[in-house]
This record gives sequence, C-alpha cells and structure tokens, in this order.
Amino acid sequence: MACHGHFLFVLLSLHLTLAPLARSSMHTVELDSLMPADNTCSSPEDLKESGQDNLSLQLAHRHGPCSPLDQEEIPTHEQILSQDQSRVDSIHHRVATASNRRKAYNPLNSLEIPARYGAPIGTGNYIVSVGFGTPAKSYSVIFDTGSDVTWIQCKPCVTACYSQQEPIFDPTQSSTYSNISCSSNYCAQLDAQGCSGNSCLYGVQYGDGSYTVGFYAQDTLTLTSSDVIPNFRFGCGENNDGLFGKSAGLLGLGRDQTSLVSQTLGKYGGVFSYCLPATSTSTGFLNFGSSSLPTNVKYTPLLTNSEAPTFYFLSLVGIIVGGKQLSISPTVFSNAGTIIDSGTVITRLPPDAYSALRTAFRQAMTRYKTAPALSILDTCYDFTGQSSATYPIISFLFSSGIKVDLDGAGVFYVNKPSQVCLAFAGNSDPSDLGIIGNVQQRKLNVVYDVSRKVVGFGPGTC
Repeated sequence: MACHGHFLFVLLSLHLTLAPLARSSMHTVELDSLMPADNTCSSPEDLKESGQDNLSLQLAHRHGPCSPLDQEEIPTHEQILSQDQSRVDSIHHRVATASNRRKAYNPLNSLEIPARYGAPIGTGNYIVSVGFGTPAKSYSVIFDTGSDVTWIQCKPCVTACYSQQEPIFDPTQSSTYSNISCSSNYCAQLDAQGCSGNSCLYGVQYGDGSYTVGFYAQDTLTLTSSDVIPNFRFGCGENNDGLFGKSAGLLGLGRDQTSLVSQTLGKYGGVFSYCLPATSTSTGFLNFGSSSLPTNVKYTPLLTNSEAPTFYFLSLVGIIVGGKQLSISPTVFSNAGTIIDSGTVITRLPPDAYSALRTAFRQAMTRYKTAPALSILDTCYDFTGQSSATYPIISFLFSSGIKVDLDGAGVFYVNKPSQVCLAFAGNSDPSDLGIIGNVQQRKLNVVYDVSRKVVGFGPGTC
C-alpha cells in the first residue's frame, strides 16, 4: 500500500494524468490562506450577507487582531503549544481520576485558592462578548466546551484580580444580582465549593496554574439583544490569577449541571454551534438554539461518560489520508476514547494511530523540503518561496459512517513559511484519551445537540 501511494505521488509530481479518485484525494491550498494577514481583521462576506452576524455571537481568537482584547504580550507558538500540552495533561488526569473528582473543600479563609481536586484543565483560545447584570455590561470571555462553570472577575476583588480589558463587574450596580445560598442545591452541584456565612463559594484551578475563587451568584446574562437569560448562575471571582490575558473570565459550555448549556436546556434545547476561523485575522461565530442551524450537516452520536460528564465524547473509528483508510484497528480508538474540545489546540491521537497518520502524510509530501520540529509537532515543512502546497486530504471516520474532511487550515499549523507543520500529535500512552482539537475544527460548522445526543459537522461559513 505504501509503494502504491508513493507511485501515485510520483505521478503527481511529474504532472501526469491521474484517475479521478487520485485527484480528489489530494488538495492544493494557497499558503496565504493559512497565514494571518498583516495585523488586520476581516469578517467573511458570506457571513455578513446572510445576516448571520446579527443572530450570533462574534467569535475571535484571543491573540489576534479581531480580538477585543489589547495584545500586549502575544505568546510564541512554542508557548502556545506548551500551554496546550498542559491542558491535555490535565484532561487526561481528570478522566483518569474521574471517580474522585467531586470533592468539596472547606476554606481556611473565605477566598483561599482551592487545592487541586482532580478536575483542572487549561484555559481556551477563543473570545466572545456577552453581557452581565441589569443594566447589562459587556465583557469579553473565553468560551470553552471543556469547562462548566462560567465566571467573571468581580469587585471588590477582596484578594486579587488580574488586569482585564473592560472595567471589572460591580455586583452592587446590578439590580438583579444575588449570591446563591450555601444550602442551595445549586451550590452542591459545584465540583469545589465552600461557604462564607450563608453565601456559596466556588473554586476552579486550571491545569496551567490559573485559578478563580469567589461567590457563586446569579444574575441576568445577555447573549444578544434578543437572547436574555435571567437568574443565570455563575462565579463572581474575587481571587483570580493566571493565563487569562485581558479577558474578563470564561463561558463554560461543557455538559455538566453548572454549564450554560445545561442551564438553558429549556430555552435552547441543549443546542449550540460554532465556526472557528481559518486564521487569527478573521472571525467566526457562536450560536445557541436550533433556529439558525446549517442544513448541510452530518451527525454522529454523542457518547456519555458518567465519570467525566463535562466532556463531549465521540466514536472515532478511523482516519483517511489521501483517499485511503489507514490500517488502524478500531480498538485503538475505542480503548482510549475520543472527545471534541474547543480549548485544546492540537488534535491528540493514540500512538499507533498517530504513527500511521504521520507515515502516510510524510510519504505524500516527499516533494517538499522538511523543517525542524516545532515543540510537540514533529512533521514540518519549509514552504519558503512557494505560493501553494498540495497535500493529501485527511478525513475522520465516525461509527455512524460519516466522513469529515478537514480543511487545509485544519491540517497545518503555521509558525512561519519556513516552518509549517502537520497539526497532530500522538499521546504517550495508548490508554490516554484522544482529543479533536480546535485546529482540526477550523472552517467547519460544528453543531452540538445534547438533547438528541449528536454532534454534527458541515462545511463552514466563516
């Protein structure tokens, strides 16, 4: 099979006539489309023309020019990938220790940093703006399908708050704000909780060392002018620090009871969707509810792991590279399990699956000069002087029989023209959870329907 694939590749390089299957298994991408523009932000014209931007939350990469946040210290790609590995390690730890994940803590003082309790993960990469309080004040928050608790920084910042873009939320200025009682069932839903008098305290510590602690409260959440959620439960953080940049906090879109998805089940039916842009210089969108769902979406079952209820589990069974399914036993995927996650950057595969993918990809890319590895990415190319690159199409196969073709922006991770890498990495242990990261989700419409227990994929409109 490897020799046959190499023979087809040689034919391609000689510009000979190929069968339709061979042509359709390769794709040529303009390299400019993978590179961020010169610090300018653009929104897709088809999104504007469809009017979808009026019905959606605009979504932007937190480190790009489309972000509403000041870009004082943009991390290097090595730092981004190192932080990504911390998040992945934390997800693996969380799932491995899931049976012990729910532990209350009793603070020595009202707003101490909680000890690690088996459920930390790193923070995410994309920003949306939402309103809190009455009257509503707009805040830029990180959206994350791997987290449940939504939180923002709050005055009076009894212990510490980091520097954020907008003025810090002042609960005393909202006519609809109230703390949740320590005896409330809502307080008991938290993974880590405590009490200050009769007020419930929450605490979250993330895998990268970031943390937030404060009062668990409720207030009005405004998503758009027509999407207002009264009595929304969230963390009002008065002791916060870490790698949140200038964001005001985090929007939790996980599956557990405290998440926005669960709290709005009656309003939106457990449905939300998004499209992540190809680069940090363009925008995507985040939708709630089924009224504006795209029609050209293929669905696969959403699985449930009762020990790790936050995550969205899928049944990945195979990978296609250049029109040929890799010889990987389905048990390689089923033994590890797979989730889809908006906050993980690079897709992680079981070692045997990644090895097969890397081998097939390298065999199809022998015409190009190789480049040094970039952190966890070990298959990189030097495209200096090239205007385009031809690569084998990579597709995910799911147990439902659907095939999801990845966009070129979902195949490559670009540091610079002389270092463009295959955007996949292998786990160190075959039992470690596989994760479909946000690079592979670029330019796809991704639909989550918790009520129907399905996740859908379709061509993106961002």
